[in-house]
Amino acid sequence: MTRLVGGHIAQLVRHPIKSAGYETVAEAVLTEGAAFPFDRVWAVAHAAARLTEPPTWAPKLQFLRGWGSADLMAISCASDTAAGQVTLSHPRRPSETFRPDDPADAARLIDWLRPLWPENRPEPARVIRVPGQALTDQDQPLVSINSVTSLGELSAQMGTRLSPHRFRGNIWVDGWAPWAELDLIGEELTIGPVRLRVEEPIGRCRATGANPETGLQDADTMGALETAYGHTDFGVFARVLTGGRIAVNDEVR
Repeated sequence: MTRLVGGHIAQLVRHPIKSAGYETVAEAVLTEGAAFPFDRVWAVAHAAARLTEPPTWAPKLQFLRGWGSADLMAISCASDTAAGQVTLSHPRRPSETFRPDDPADAARLIDWLRPLWPENRPEPARVIRVPGQALTDQDQPLVSINSVTSLGELSAQMGTRLSPHRFRGNIWVDGWAPWAELDLIGEELTIGPVRLRVEEPIGRCRATGANPETGLQDADTMGALETAYGHTDFGVFARVLTGGRIAVNDEVR
């Protein structure tokens, strides 16, 4: 039997370049069978990446990612979707604007990222885009849903205030009981005209230990999850069944 779970959208977030910047938005238009709009449109492959030609979706190990460099987690961004343009900011880098589809700008983007990537790892080499395919960690088009109250409880467990941007989620819901989202696998949620089916929990990695304000590893989130709850899941993936516009403060049922 379908459960009705009260809550509302507290925050919507997209990440135009995989592992290189987060951006909050007031609203988004979800499309049936698609990932969150303008999320992981581009990714930066490293020099040792094994990619097909032309590139198709590939696992995260082929790209720069927060697991490999905590510094990447401190990148924020502002984007212009119509222009295909992204402005990146970092506490230790000058803010710059890029159009990643332009080869000259792609080269500038790689140069901008290089100081934020460890010298002992294969260097940033190539900006990838796969038309019609978000370069998320899953080869399926899913959106991620996370709980503000679960984040608050985990923060209390750890004795520190955790930013939601450690978890790179799309939809943040407030008003649910802590960890209620993990009980919703197989259930459907509605947000206005939008219907989503919760598919699976999101297994996390050590990238969540990096502070998105400083780019420094300062929290053992994985250890805290395992010790307190016996798993390292945080948030859930959902599939868009019916598209439509969603906005901050919309009710989630």
